[in-house]
Amino acid sequence: MSVSKLSACKNILLNSGHQIPLIGLGTYLITEPETVHSALDYALGAGYRHIDTATCYKNELQIGNALKELLPKHNLSREDIFITSKFIPDPIYEDYVLDIVETSVRKLQVDFIDLYLVHWPAAKGISMHSPENAKFRDVAWKGLVGAQKKGLLRSIGVSNYLPRHLDELLANSYGIPPAVNQVEWHPHHHSPELLEYCEKKNIFLQAYSSFGGGTGFLTQDPVVKDVAKRLGKKESQVLLRWATQKNIGVIPKARSKQHIEDNFALDFDIPEEDMKTLSNMEHREKYSWNPDPIN
Repeated sequence: MSVSKLSACKNILLNSGHQIPLIGLGTYLITEPETVHSALDYALGAGYRHIDTATCYKNELQIGNALKELLPKHNLSREDIFITSKFIPDPIYEDYVLDIVETSVRKLQVDFIDLYLVHWPAAKGISMHSPENAKFRDVAWKGLVGAQKKGLLRSIGVSNYLPRHLDELLANSYGIPPAVNQVEWHPHHHSPELLEYCEKKNIFLQAYSSFGGGTGFLTQDPVVKDVAKRLGKKESQVLLRWATQKNIGVIPKARSKQHIEDNFALDFDIPEEDMKTLSNMEHREKYSWNPDPIN
């Protein structure tokens, strides 16, 4: 295995006792069966061992079908890969979470899912300002705990949770604290306070929208371009390495072989001065969902 693959394959030990690869393949908006198949083929060939999806991505079945063929092709077993999925709380009936998890397991054609997240701290069809959201978050978490105890999930966590949402969850976690908090995180939008909170509570922080969401705006930022030029790396690689150098996980979405391989080649260090420059950029902008108004 190359140095780059060894670097990118670094695993982080979760508070659940399971290990998660520091870098994974994001699959948002990748739904065509042929595209899913080729992206996973390129990723497994490059050394990726983590695949990130969600119920709202509507590609779990395509991923399951692709893995059924690709794992043997790459001489891998189910135990060699880490699969993450997520769901948004729904104010329907209390046992719905188990039904959702079982559906994901069936579509992915596995016996268990490595990590399942509450995707959003507000419920479907409920105002973000409604105090009812706390109740639906609680139902969602209780359901995930039950699914984990049944052996359908190895680890459970959350996404887009702020410290106040985490405080609420940790006060009544049904005996299992969140292992992961997946949030938008890049030089234009990051919270040292959230990172410190998660580190203190032993919650692994994982970044999405590392390039500035679908705009990819961050790769054109003059500061990022300057650092990339001096290091002889691509802007996307600098953005990903900025996070992983802080032991923050990344799940960049990519379809092409070149981009998938580039995103995995993080076998370099960013000098401390450049890390500080990237962490203290004047431009501040959020490109994805904003959980700030959610009660």
